[in-house]
Amino acid sequence: MCEEPNIRQQFLKGMSFSASTVNVVTTDGPAGRQGVTVSAMSSVSADGPCPTLLVCVHEASPAAAAVLRNGVFCVNVLREDQSSISDSFAGRLGSAGYDKFACASWTTGITGAPRVIDPLVAFDCRLSGEHRVGTHYIIIGSIAHVFLPKSGGSPLIYSNRSYARPTELAI
Repeated sequence: MCEEPNIRQQFLKGMSFSASTVNVVTTDGPAGRQGVTVSAMSSVSADGPCPTLLVCVHEASPAAAAVLRNGVFCVNVLREDQSSISDSFAGRLGSAGYDKFACASWTTGITGAPRVIDPLVAFDCRLSGEHRVGTHYIIIGSIAHVFLPKSGGSPLIYSNRSYARPTELAI
C-alpha cells in the first residue's frame, strides 16, 4: 500500500521527465490488424534461445487483445521525422473508424506483423509471455527478426509530454 495520498499524480509528473523512444506496436492475424503507440519498450535479455523485449500496452487498447490473440507483434522504433505515425496510432488524428495504417507505407514481417517501410529499427516478435499489472499488459516477445536500415538516423523521443530529438553533447 502506498503511503503518499497523491502518489499517482506524483508518479505521472515524475515519469514525464523520463525520456523514451517512441514505438508503434503492430500485429495482424486471426484477431485482425491493430496497432498502438507506446513509450514503454525495453530489452529483457539478449541471451538464451532468442533475445527478448517487452512492451507495455493498456488493457483497453484493441491492440492489446489483438497481440495476445494473434501471438505476434512488431515494435517499430520511429525516427525523429515520424511523429505523424505516432500521432495516428495514439489516436490523435482522424475520427472514429479512421484507418491508422493510412499514415505510412507498410510491409509484412516474417511473423506476419506489419512493419513500417522505413523505421529507425524494427523488432519482429513472437509472443512468449504476458502479465497483467494494474491497467496494463506487460507483453514479452521473442525476437524473430530485426530490421536494421541501411542508413542510420535518430530516434523520436518522448519526454515532458512532447516529442523531441536527441542532441549530442560536446564533451
